[in-house]
Amino acid sequence: MLKRSFIRLTKPRFKNELLPDTQTEPQKISTPKKVTLLLDNSFDQKEVFLLKEGDKVKTGRKLFLSKDSDTYVISTITGTVTSISPYTGDFGDTYTAISIVAGEEEEIDDEFEKYCKEPNLDVAKKFLACVPGNPPINLFSDPDKRINTIVICGVDSDLLITTRQYAVKSDIEAIKSGIHFLKKITGIDNIIMAAHRNQIQECGDTDIEIKEVNSDYPSTHPHLIMKDILGQSVPEGRSCEDVGVCFFSAEAIAAIGNAFNNGKIPVTKNLTLIKKDGSKMMVSTRIGTPISEIFDAFEVTLNEKDRIIAGGPMTGSAVFSEDYPIQPDTDAIIVQDKDSVKKVLDNPCINCGECIRICPAKVPINMLIRFLQAGQYGTAAEQYDLFSCIECGLCSFVCISRIPIFQYIRLAKYELRSD
Repeated sequence: MLKRSFIRLTKPRFKNELLPDTQTEPQKISTPKKVTLLLDNSFDQKEVFLLKEGDKVKTGRKLFLSKDSDTYVISTITGTVTSISPYTGDFGDTYTAISIVAGEEEEIDDEFEKYCKEPNLDVAKKFLACVPGNPPINLFSDPDKRINTIVICGVDSDLLITTRQYAVKSDIEAIKSGIHFLKKITGIDNIIMAAHRNQIQECGDTDIEIKEVNSDYPSTHPHLIMKDILGQSVPEGRSCEDVGVCFFSAEAIAAIGNAFNNGKIPVTKNLTLIKKDGSKMMVSTRIGTPISEIFDAFEVTLNEKDRIIAGGPMTGSAVFSEDYPIQPDTDAIIVQDKDSVKKVLDNPCINCGECIRICPAKVPINMLIRFLQAGQYGTAAEQYDLFSCIECGLCSFVCISRIPIFQYIRLAKYELRSD
């Protein structure tokens, strides 16, 4: 994964994991006893909910709290709603957690089937915003975003992960269908597939342009795909969507294709499980499954001070409970033994230059971190390119002083945007 020059005159290189030709089928986890679905909506105890504790729900049923709200989740099991409660995520993000206990027999809700025969953007928005891969369908009706190009990522966003690559390898027919439906519902013909060299043959008959992404991390980051493949630079502090480009994962496109082809909303998520010993496996489970059930199924034992990470090793977030549920965009779960977790320190920068050498955005991180540690976020943004950072996490990895630079950057951006 890591290649470093012997004489240290060049920056170290990190290689994305490539899916082997002999990749086996995902190991399926049986229907969980309970799921927790996170509704992207603040919990208000004074609000009169349409959904109540004790309500019976079917698999594939659309769940929302009020008629005036456009946000919803899709029930991934058949059972009974047992709780509706507030949930706080990273950096104060607020959700409503809906917990459902599984019943004895599974029943499929048929509401989507009534609409799927005439695919359009309204149907996709109303039913497919929460499918595996978390497709950003709502962007196409946002008046502030004029999307003219769609990039399908068959490449994974972080190291060690092969989830998106597996979607390309195993579900290419569904991806081709998803592309067809996506063109139809959005009216956008300029769709590009970003793929590694070993995927190009598999993607060759998708009737869209295929662009090769090299395996050096973080070449698969949207901002770098924009620069290296599309020849466009994203201005500081802006998103790819702000300049008209929208990114979908290959898994999300496959889910859209399967949904319209089968008349059922997909509720099963594939993800890469990375154990303490570094061994990996592809796992298939229902969205909302607590991490504890995955650990039980594969005999992963947690001890005090072990670390659980949702996402990849560079950009993933630590979670502090085995009850954390698998989300539509959870591509990996990593378990680290307490003895292999490197302690971060709050030492001062020693000006070694490793972070500057490796930064793909050419941010003067050695100066930036000084102001972030001092809490001077405004100065960091105005003078040292805080919002040019693409959040790849490389600076933290190579930092000799073990400063959690990546976390400081995320905190600073959050604080400035909250003002």
